[in-house]
Amino acid sequence: MPVITLPDGSTKEFNQPVSPYEVARSIGERLAAQSVGARINGELCDLNTPIERNATVSIITTRPRDEQQRADLLMLMRHSAAHVMAEAIQRIVPGAHLVYGPPLATGFYYDIAFPPDRPLSTADFEAIEAEIRKIQQEDRRFTRYEMRVGEGLAKLREEGNKYKLDNAERAIETGSERLSWYATGEPGKNWEDLCRGPHVPSTAHTGVIKIMSLASAYWHGDENSDRLTRVYGTAFPTQQDLDAYLNQLEEARQRDHRVIGKRLGLFHIDEMVGQGLILWTPKGSVIRNELQNFISHELRRQGYHQVYTPQIGKLDLYRTSGHFPYYKDSQFTPIVDREALDALAHEGCSCADLSNRLEKGEADGYLLRPMNCPHHIRLFDSQPHSYRDLPVRLAEFGTVYRWEQSGELNGMTRVRCFTQDDAHLFVTEDQLAAELQGCLELVKIIFKTLEMSDYRVRVGLRDPDSSKYVGEPAKWDKAEAACRDAAKSLGVPFSEEPGEAAFYGPKIDFVVKDVIGREWQLGTVQVDYNLPERFDLSYIGPDNRPHRPVMIHRAPFGSMERFIGVLIEHFAGAFPLWLSPEQVRILPISEKSNDYAREIASKLRADGLRASIDDSDERIQAKIKIASEEKIPYLGVVGPRDAEARTVSIRAHGVQKDLGALPLDEFASLLLDEYQSKGERSLRRQMAPTGATA
Repeated sequence: MPVITLPDGSTKEFNQPVSPYEVARSIGERLAAQSVGARINGELCDLNTPIERNATVSIITTRPRDEQQRADLLMLMRHSAAHVMAEAIQRIVPGAHLVYGPPLATGFYYDIAFPPDRPLSTADFEAIEAEIRKIQQEDRRFTRYEMRVGEGLAKLREEGNKYKLDNAERAIETGSERLSWYATGEPGKNWEDLCRGPHVPSTAHTGVIKIMSLASAYWHGDENSDRLTRVYGTAFPTQQDLDAYLNQLEEARQRDHRVIGKRLGLFHIDEMVGQGLILWTPKGSVIRNELQNFISHELRRQGYHQVYTPQIGKLDLYRTSGHFPYYKDSQFTPIVDREALDALAHEGCSCADLSNRLEKGEADGYLLRPMNCPHHIRLFDSQPHSYRDLPVRLAEFGTVYRWEQSGELNGMTRVRCFTQDDAHLFVTEDQLAAELQGCLELVKIIFKTLEMSDYRVRVGLRDPDSSKYVGEPAKWDKAEAACRDAAKSLGVPFSEEPGEAAFYGPKIDFVVKDVIGREWQLGTVQVDYNLPERFDLSYIGPDNRPHRPVMIHRAPFGSMERFIGVLIEHFAGAFPLWLSPEQVRILPISEKSNDYAREIASKLRADGLRASIDDSDERIQAKIKIASEEKIPYLGVVGPRDAEARTVSIRAHGVQKDLGALPLDEFASLLLDEYQSKGERSLRRQMAPTGATA
């Protein structure tokens, strides 16, 4: 008879199989009334799932106790909301064929094939949401039933939905021995959908549902296959939660780096160059260079050596590392040299044959590098090393290439060509803990300087049941232990996530929450016992014998493109002085003060500041408005009296009134100090510590 272990460690014994709902009732009627699902031995399940053996059980309620429970509640609610939305859509468009509808971190979607003469449009949203509310008010139970494979396939063939039949066949290929459906109500009578679950108890538990948008999709993601309509929606427990999310979306829309970046002239994406390939403008290049100079200074302080390596390498290099062919779907197609290609053509080699030969190593070629680490490994191995030489720390702003699907590209945050602030450390086992601490300290310095204080740490571990990981389990155990110990030392919350490790080793990821509450995965540190083994790396130890080094991969910014895209949104384009492409603009009130304004701008530029002058014929209020829209940190307004007194009247971005006037030399000195201290000392704070912001 099952013994149930609860989250607090207490146990309950039952004399027959029991469901999570019955477990909840045994604790209290209030808990049972609030219950919507459960985790059984870590797996998210329906509330009425039978438990026949001893198990650990955590009840999911409408009042979650922690972030994990809230995430579970939203997943169950949104998965079920996708069903409710699909039922409502089929009431509005009876000929619609359902394809696939998963929950997401922010909501859910359903891919649907609509009749050619009845496409869905945003004009249908109101009617669909009205049907959703009716379905919720009917409070019909989500009822699961199963069929044997043969019987289930026959049912699907009779229904005539090729998409659901395909879903079932794929499930069978992965080992499913039975097919499951969920009816919202009574099977055979009410609406139902082929689905593995789990779901909330009834349609009344699906929260506040809103349809968000429509998008195009393709069956299996194949542009040559059936074109589908992807209907996005979201669901939250309360209207207040939904309103807060919609407000966040509006704030995110206003901060969209693609819009701000274009308006401020920071980067450009050109169709003739290619999607996912960023062209950095002079202004955007200033931000990138400032970040590179900042981290380069820290790297020199920590004893790193800067290197440069090619952006292309032989396939054998990536075969040895394991990147090819295992990750070929996310890499650009290999390049075969012309002589070899001509010879293969004369043999009658087809494109498919060539691809197979490249994968098997029977033909050679080159690859736009997806990673920098194999190049750094070959640099390390280019000369002998003693234990006295270690650690060896090699750093490079290395550009890499990944083949992202066109539908996944997103401005600067998801691209096909990006530069990493990459480094690889070759260390002894005894040095591993201290070097990891140095890497983590670097990330903390970056986040502090960039005012990103709200972050959490994620330790990515291997999935013991997956075959994608290379190397000996004992070495994985050592690497994972090192990552856990390093994460504990940070003093911030961290989670362990099996299956999130790189194929060669575990990693520590930094997940930053921006000013409007969105999370971004930025810096990463990885411990690797396996690539040194694959490349047969060694150093001579104190015993005069060869030993294998351990590698640390680390990239505090990660992708420069992604990081700066996130920064644009984090600061809403109003960068701190040290990062701002234009730091100060001098605004003469009239042409009588143009000469003095030019003198000020010239002095500031001579001091190393990025200064400009607006000596146009616009009125001063128009000049201030233009500069404000361009998010210039400081404005220096000057008139005849300023010229006579050798002063500058100062305005700061976002502050509603003048900060006051300063002598020119003091103004220049304070600006330079703010720049060099990266905002630790601020002209604005010194002049107006309590100034109201716009």
